[in-house]
Amino acid sequence: MAKINKRNVDAAPTQEKDYFLWDDELPGFGLRVFASGKRSYLVQYRALGRTRRFTIGLHGVWTPELARKEAKVLLGRIAQGENPAEERQLDHKAITVKELCDLYLKDLESGLILGKGGRPKRPGTIVSDKGRILRHIVPLIGTRRVKDLTKADVTKVLKDVMAGKTRRNVKTKNLRGRSIVKGGAGTANRTVGLLGGILTYAKDAGIIDVNPAAGVKKPKDQVRTRRLTEAEYRIFGEILEEAGRNPNYAMTVEIARNIALTGARRSEIIGLEWSEFDADSSCLRLNDSKEGASVRPIGLCVVERLESLRPVEEQTFVFPGIRKHDQAFGGFPRQWKAIFKGTELEWMTPHVLRHSFASLGNDLGFTEATISAIVGHSRHSVTSKYIHTLDTALIMAADTISGYIQGLLHGMAFKHTSYALDRQSRQAALSRFLGFDDGENAFGANDAAAAQMAA
Repeated sequence: MAKINKRNVDAAPTQEKDYFLWDDELPGFGLRVFASGKRSYLVQYRALGRTRRFTIGLHGVWTPELARKEAKVLLGRIAQGENPAEERQLDHKAITVKELCDLYLKDLESGLILGKGGRPKRPGTIVSDKGRILRHIVPLIGTRRVKDLTKADVTKVLKDVMAGKTRRNVKTKNLRGRSIVKGGAGTANRTVGLLGGILTYAKDAGIIDVNPAAGVKKPKDQVRTRRLTEAEYRIFGEILEEAGRNPNYAMTVEIARNIALTGARRSEIIGLEWSEFDADSSCLRLNDSKEGASVRPIGLCVVERLESLRPVEEQTFVFPGIRKHDQAFGGFPRQWKAIFKGTELEWMTPHVLRHSFASLGNDLGFTEATISAIVGHSRHSVTSKYIHTLDTALIMAADTISGYIQGLLHGMAFKHTSYALDRQSRQAALSRFLGFDDGENAFGANDAAAAQMAA
């Protein structure tokens, strides 16, 4: 056959088996005639010692002229060392986002995905990641091939989650359990943040060369500035007092009080183990917090509360489950809502108590570094497991803040909320600390005597 053109292609007869016609003017360019009567254009070439064929397309969709032009381009790429047939095969085998997420989750559960501080992600974080993958990422882009994702695709995921396109209310496996999946800026922010981490995982595995989530503009999380006023602390104390009369709420009331008096995270108090409570050093030695192992100074009132709760028989958790004592108490979220429903503090979350603790510490004149060490912020927390004796200043600060909050919970109204900086007040406070009689100013007396001797 001299040249593949429309007349020759149409005139090619159908045979019992497929056969090929080759173009004399463009070596490697050919036509495959199927036994069914269909015809397709292709190029044939050798790569790595093997003969490979790459199909351009069917006759009718492609004309001989367009197929010839495409064949020239393909043969030019082949001459430069490329292998179009293998590339297409790999392209067909390219994994989808869902398949990538399955690989990610498998490594996540095996502890191979490192989170904050280079540590394996915590169980609670793993549950959250699974939820965001199954409820948001997979429904939106699960069938897309990872290699085809663009920055625009990731941005669209962000907007879709913000708009609530993945909002659902589904029944879970738990008895009478439901999962209410919400949208919004916060959910979108965290979902795209996770998607970016999964795509980084794909990049590290050689699945993609560039992370399409890099540089995507995400909405800022709403900064929580709400805190309890002193009057609201007193209301909080009254609500807890009332709820505590119901034995069913006793555990939740005690957990809420300890969150308020320590500024700890909800999960840190709910999951607190007796082995982590160091009464002699007035601290909690948490084995695993959001920031890893952490030492938290606690006030004397907290030490006394926890000592009063210590059971006669040995148990793991300070606040054990009702039915399963080898697990932490699990009814806190539901009971918290029930306790505060219909009250003036219905809007409040446990995190507000943490934020209020830190804010009140600032009102009392303590530095950011001191407060951060008490509540366990990442930059200033006391994290060394080898620390046995805490700085006295931290214990004093914890005593002061927790004692002040406990007074508010009992309905007290204080006149001063900060350390007085005038000299007379400072001298009086120092004299009391050094054990002088009330009203006696040792430093003032010594100064006066020195003046007389000088005269």
